[in-house]
Amino acid sequence: MKEPILEVIDVSYSYKTEKGPVPVLKDINFKVYSHEFVSIVAPTGTGKTTLLKIIAGLRRPDSGKVLLMGEEIRGPTPKLAMIFQDFALYPWLTALENVELALFHRKDLSKEVRREIARKYLELVGLGGFEDYYPRELSGGMKQRVAIARALAAQPVVLLMDEPFANLDAITAEGLRAEIYNMVFNEESTVKAIVMVSHNLDEVVELSDKVIILGGRPASIMAEVEIKLSRPRNTRDIEFQDYLDRLYSLLSISLKV
Repeated sequence: MKEPILEVIDVSYSYKTEKGPVPVLKDINFKVYSHEFVSIVAPTGTGKTTLLKIIAGLRRPDSGKVLLMGEEIRGPTPKLAMIFQDFALYPWLTALENVELALFHRKDLSKEVRREIARKYLELVGLGGFEDYYPRELSGGMKQRVAIARALAAQPVVLLMDEPFANLDAITAEGLRAEIYNMVFNEESTVKAIVMVSHNLDEVVELSDKVIILGGRPASIMAEVEIKLSRPRNTRDIEFQDYLDRLYSLLSISLKV
């Protein structure tokens, strides 16, 4: 039987406030397998980004655990890399230097080797020749490519993405979505699986192998939907629209829970 790369087991979480804990997530369970692209969707304020941060080891759950290749995640680890919607680039560093940051924990690498690895991943995401450009000199799409290159340079096992295309114009986002799968799942990359949080159902259907729908307060998993469409996917296909309608329907139900 195939073993999961990532496993979320009975995860619950509450925000701590002066008036007491506010339950956000309750008994979240799901598995992610090799070469699987999983998206998490939910109404605004349901806790999907909080769940992603728990998976990343940036927050500890009140109960439950997250396993990466069978080992419990107890804090941030290079085996998990996260891409944020606001790019999270340092404006005073060049594109190459921003990517190099992902390798500073590697004490076994010389500065020259770190630079060569960073250069390789910039080329992989189509930014060869832009190594010395600062973020202010790059378009939104190029900034997000730098963020993707930085995440891949860390050589993670799982890539986490929090609304990665939200701050891009529609045409740029469409182009990046069309490329992201091949950029991440290729022989140059160590990434075995992707987990993405998104509110854009079109991009969710376009990219995902499996979609997890959260609903209720505190949020729990209402449904899991497998997207069985060949790649690349045509947003105008009837089957694509059928999946889209199904997700909209499930989200509408989740708003009423």
